[in-house]
Amino acid sequence: MPRQKNPKSWNDANSNLTPENPRRASVAPSSSENLNPSKPNPSCHAEPEEPTGQHRVSKPPLDRPKPGLYIVATPIGNARDITLRALELLKACDVIACEDTRVTRKLLSLHDISAKLIPYHEHNAEKVRPEIIKRVKNGETVALVSDAGTPIISDPGLNLVQAFADENLLVTSLPGPSATLTALVLSGLPSDRFLFAGFLPTKGGRRRSALKEVATTPATLIFLESAKRLAASLADMVTILGPRPAAVTRELTKMFEEVRRGPLDTLADTYAAEGPPKGEITIVIGPPNAEEKMTVENVDDMLREALEKLSVRDATAEVTEATGWPKRSVYARALVLKKEAQ
Repeated sequence: MPRQKNPKSWNDANSNLTPENPRRASVAPSSSENLNPSKPNPSCHAEPEEPTGQHRVSKPPLDRPKPGLYIVATPIGNARDITLRALELLKACDVIACEDTRVTRKLLSLHDISAKLIPYHEHNAEKVRPEIIKRVKNGETVALVSDAGTPIISDPGLNLVQAFADENLLVTSLPGPSATLTALVLSGLPSDRFLFAGFLPTKGGRRRSALKEVATTPATLIFLESAKRLAASLADMVTILGPRPAAVTRELTKMFEEVRRGPLDTLADTYAAEGPPKGEITIVIGPPNAEEKMTVENVDDMLREALEKLSVRDATAEVTEATGWPKRSVYARALVLKKEAQ
């Protein structure tokens, strides 16, 4: 089988798999070739053992995928972070439903794939969903992709999967890249239990309320955030969660990938001073310290009682001494509660 050229990456400099680095370059195995000869590959036809001395015979092509919806994860930055199975399916399917046809077409062109694309996003989902179901009922194979990462995780598609389940139609997933899991494993924070909370509300009051809802969750917290709201969100996180260990990640899998680790208050000060960074942001925050005796609710109750007789400054000092919480966090909560009481 002729060797194939490696497709260009969205970030060739990051991949280091270029002709200038031949020692690190490699050719992807044939999609029909078993990567582990000791184990059968269920995606391939069985082949009898070749007699000694005979030339190897090419294996037959893969069967056509069954009609259904195939949820396909795509790269979050580097175009090579896509599975062989995903490439096979994207080549073989009848149509690809995607958020933005321009983004998906760019990925497909890098891998020499031609396919029919239809837009599927939050603005047209109600109209397009019945059309996709009709296609599958007529025997077609439909792939669902997002602009980056695993579809349905903070992306359109949930209602589509539910509709397929209601119709008892085939729906399956081809797992792959995820910014959520990539950020978690790079954060250095506990990964045995975590909560993905998506994007926080854009308004400060609602954002703090959302943070308060998860403040006592005994798990690592993961949020997505835009660069322009990063500093404000980190400040609110300090107010509600205190100086927990955290990590701010951006540009994951790309040339300028960055992971900053430290206490939340330190990270908040850093980004407040530097201004909005570039790239997609994922924030990972450690769980509450098992030794913490005071929850957010406890602190708020103590502050409300103190504010009935003391100034904000004196109430902050009293509650800080009683709880051991950072003075900055207590003061911020005192200001919020004072304003709510007015």
